[in-house]
Amino acid sequence: MSEELGRGGAGPHGGNGASGPPGRPRIPLPRTAAEDGPRWPEAAPLPAPAPPPETVPTSHKVLKSLLGAWALAACSPEETAAVEAHLTDCATCADEAVRLREAVALLHPEDNLDLDPRLRSRVLASCLGRRPARVPVPAWAAPYDAETARLDALLHDIGEAEWQAPVRLRWFDGERPAGRDTTVAAVIGHLTAVDGLVASALGLPDPLGDGTGSPAERTEALWAARAATPPGAVRAEWREQGRALIRSASFADDEAAGLAVSYGPSTLPVRDAFLDRAFECWIHAEDIAGAVDYPYRPPSPGHLHELVGLAARMLPAAIAARRRAGLAPPARALALAGAPGRSLHLEVEGSGGGHWHIPLDSPAATAPPETEVAHVALDATEFCRLAAGHVHPEDAAAGQSGDREAILDALYATASLSRM
Repeated sequence: MSEELGRGGAGPHGGNGASGPPGRPRIPLPRTAAEDGPRWPEAAPLPAPAPPPETVPTSHKVLKSLLGAWALAACSPEETAAVEAHLTDCATCADEAVRLREAVALLHPEDNLDLDPRLRSRVLASCLGRRPARVPVPAWAAPYDAETARLDALLHDIGEAEWQAPVRLRWFDGERPAGRDTTVAAVIGHLTAVDGLVASALGLPDPLGDGTGSPAERTEALWAARAATPPGAVRAEWREQGRALIRSASFADDEAAGLAVSYGPSTLPVRDAFLDRAFECWIHAEDIAGAVDYPYRPPSPGHLHELVGLAARMLPAAIAARRRAGLAPPARALALAGAPGRSLHLEVEGSGGGHWHIPLDSPAATAPPETEVAHVALDATEFCRLAAGHVHPEDAAAGQSGDREAILDALYATASLSRM
């Protein structure tokens, strides 16, 4: 048995195995695994296996250097996981991460109205201090410029569906509160319609074509003409008209400030019409902000003072108009033009307030302090909301002393300054 195995020990080619008698059959040895492979030239080697994913170093120095990229959301998933795990254990890096995230938030191209309302004033003051504007906005147009910019920022922040949010327009019709239910888009159309009266006086195109009609008539006409206009186009038309008004006021000569703007039954010079439009823009911006649950602040103190002053200057004519319409008792005495008559001391408190003496017997009479028969004190924003018809005259939070009839005349006349 062992001898036969010894004879069969030749290699596969018959000359390299154990020797045996010539001519006898040779039994090959078992084949190796390599020899069982194909007989053609050697195949290409298989590719090397991929290395395991690189791990992120966990040293404090490396992870701290990644905080900037992490704040910008520019880290890989592995880096993000490593950084965030590190932040739970390292208070120093956690504080730095919070500061970097806050800094990234300020890189947004358009900020909303939640920023500090004084920021715009500070930036403008700094810019104007370095290089005065070549064509400055007149002081009497500055409140309108500011209020249209604030309202436009609010409109930028609201969603598409919120343009149809219900808004209640309110005013005082001389005897009782009045109102009209509409939408955010329709309120902007209302502002466009009334702003068109000022545009027409300055020689600019009027969206309704003729520059005539009362604010209510013009509003109804524009609502009918723009019923199918998309909200974006409504906003664009109002914004472009407002910008054209500011440009025209800035380039106009001094005589333009005295041009008459017709509101139907009454007229205002352009300088006062711009204040009137700023006032209405602010009031309706508050209406819109309330409808979409958005925070909104009153105008800056300097601008608020101008708006309060306009209402105070309009009060004598409003008191006289109510008497002519039989809505108020007649004057107790006849005061000649330029002569002193009874006066009411109007004290408007808070930022933007001041003191005014209102003639009670005739719009043309003077109102020196020594002829004061009554004193009324209101907060500045409360007074403006009374003038907008948003507060009933007898509900105004007013400090009162003196002639009760004169006080009621003044409060009702203030509310009668409102309109649709």
